[in-house]
Amino acid sequence: MLACWAALGLAASIGWLPALWWQAAGAALALLALTDLVRLWRQPLPQVERGIPDTWPIGIERPVTLAFESTRRQRMDVFDLHPVGWALHGLPRRLDLGRNESARFDYHLRAHERGDFVFDGTQLRLHAPWRLWTQLRVAGEPQAVRVFPNFAPLAKFAMFSAEQASRLVGAHVKRRRGEGTDFHQLREYRLGDSLRQIDWKATARSHKLISREYQDERNQQLVLLLDTGRRLLARDDLADGKGMAHFDHVLDAALVVAYLALRQGDAVGLLAAGGDTTWVPPRRGAGAIEGLLRGSYALQPSPVATDFLAAATELSVRQRRRSLVMLVTNLRDEDMDDVLAAVQLLRKRHLVCVASLREVALDNALAREVHDLPDAIRAGATAQYLQQRNAAHEALRNHGVMVLDVTCDQLAASLVERYLAVKRDGLL
Repeated sequence: MLACWAALGLAASIGWLPALWWQAAGAALALLALTDLVRLWRQPLPQVERGIPDTWPIGIERPVTLAFESTRRQRMDVFDLHPVGWALHGLPRRLDLGRNESARFDYHLRAHERGDFVFDGTQLRLHAPWRLWTQLRVAGEPQAVRVFPNFAPLAKFAMFSAEQASRLVGAHVKRRRGEGTDFHQLREYRLGDSLRQIDWKATARSHKLISREYQDERNQQLVLLLDTGRRLLARDDLADGKGMAHFDHVLDAALVVAYLALRQGDAVGLLAAGGDTTWVPPRRGAGAIEGLLRGSYALQPSPVATDFLAAATELSVRQRRRSLVMLVTNLRDEDMDDVLAAVQLLRKRHLVCVASLREVALDNALAREVHDLPDAIRAGATAQYLQQRNAAHEALRNHGVMVLDVTCDQLAASLVERYLAVKRDGLL
C-alpha cells in the first residue's frame, strides 16, 4: 500500500496525475491504518491456560501445554515466558483462531538448575484484522514451579529389591562373609548351613532340623555430608555449556544411596555445608526420601571456600548417635589440613567415608597424544596434579578413612557399593 502511494506521488510530481489524487490516497491510507489500529487495540485478550507439573526434575525434558480460547477471530504468534536459560523447542508458534474457537499445543522444556522458578505469563503478538499492525501483550497468570533433583531413578528402583536396585546403579554386591547380626526368622535347615545356625530347641519341638536366619543390622544411621562450596561448581561437559554442575550429580547420587539405605531399614540424614547450609535430621520410612528432596532441591554451590572443620563441628553437635558419614567433595592437596582435622573430629564417634570427585578432563588430558611442547607441558602438569591428589587420598587412608576417587558417572555406584560393604561387614 505504501509502495502504491509512493508511485502515485511520483506520477503526480511529474504531472501525470493531479496532486489531489495523491493527497486523497494518503488520507485514505491513513484512515485505513488508523481504523485497523483501533480494531487491534479493542481486541480482547484470548484466555490462556498453562499446564505444567508442580515439580520438575533437573535435566529431564518435560512437555508444557498451552490452551487458548478466543471469542473472536484472531491471528497471533505465541511465546511462553518460561524461566531464563531452560532448553526449549516448539516455540514460537503461530495460531489462527476463529470465533469462539479453542486450540492447544505442547512445547518442551528442560531445566538445567534446581530451585524455585516462575513462569511469568504467555507473550502474544496479536495481528490486526487487516495485518497492518501487531501488538505485544502478556496473557495468563504467573505460575511457580520447583525443580528437584532427578528422581526418575528412584521411581525405577521402587520396582526392585534393594539388592537388585544396587546392581542397577552399577554397584558390585559382594557375597557375605559370615552371617548378619540381627535375627530374622526360623526356617528349615538347608544344606550348607553352619551348625551354629541350628536352633536346637525348635528342632526338638518340630522333630526336624531348624535353622536361625540372620540379616544385616537395621535401624542404623547414614548421614550425607555434601560440600556446597566452589569445588562443586565444576562442569565436565563444557562443549555446549549446558551440562549439569558437579553438585547436581552429587545430589542425584546422594538421593540414590539414601533411597537404598531407607529400603534397608536405616535412617538417613543430610548436612550441606559450604555455600548454602541445610540440615535434614536422619529419619526412617518411605516418607523420609520426600523430606530429603524438599530439604535439598534448592541447594546451590557457591564460589566460597568450604570450612570443613566447621561443618564437622556442626555435624558432631547435631548427630550424637554413631553413624556412617559420607563426605562428598572435590579434594585438593591444599584442603588437606582442614579436611584431616574435620575427619579426625568425626572419627571420634562416627565411621567416615570421603568421596572425592575427579574431573573427566583430567583423564582425557592424560589419554591425549603428545605432539608438541604445549601438549607435553599439559600432560606433565596433569600428571603432577593427580600425583598430589593421590597423595592427599593416601594421607586420609593412613588415618583409617575410607576414600573413593571417582568421576561423576561413577559416584552413585561407588557410594552404594561402599554403603553395602559397611553393612555386610558390620563396621557400624
